[in-house]
Amino acid sequence: MFTGIIETLGKVTYLRHDQGNLHITVASSLSSELKIDQSVSHNGVCLTVVALVDGTHTVTAIEETLNKSNIGGLNIGDLVNLERCMQLNARLDGHIVQGHVDQTAVCADFRELDGSWEYTFEYEAIQGNVTVEKGSISVNGISLTVVNSRANSFSVAIIPYTFEHTNLQQVKQGSIVNLEFDIIGKYVARLMGR
Repeated sequence: MFTGIIETLGKVTYLRHDQGNLHITVASSLSSELKIDQSVSHNGVCLTVVALVDGTHTVTAIEETLNKSNIGGLNIGDLVNLERCMQLNARLDGHIVQGHVDQTAVCADFRELDGSWEYTFEYEAIQGNVTVEKGSISVNGISLTVVNSRANSFSVAIIPYTFEHTNLQQVKQGSIVNLEFDIIGKYVARLMGR
């Protein structure tokens, strides 16, 4: 379980396809602190560390993950948002993020405002996922607050710190991002649908 508060950015240094899997090697300031079998969020996707070498760590994404996230579209040199799992004795600064991406979205609009940024994302509403005004959403693993909630889109306002310390700095119109909808909202929607 994660909080959606990104610890650092990592840079993809190596990609290797193996049958339906993708092995991803990332260099980051966290890599030397990780251990084999540890869960780490990469752009909001919970992946297990399978190797550690010289300030890098390697994780494996299976076909299910590649189909539901933007992980399969990574290239060498891309930045990924990294977060280690939360500690039970720490504050929950973001919101409850499981690291289980529900679907992807497309950046439909990006506006630089006076000292902040606004992103609008569009997604396929047919999967039953919903946002609510001032509710929580995880975009590439970042815990954000929804504004302008609609049936198949929403916007988020980004402060300078978040922009500078996450890979939102690389997200432009047409970029694909990972979405994890609020777990409490998903349970409520499921119960209401019965």
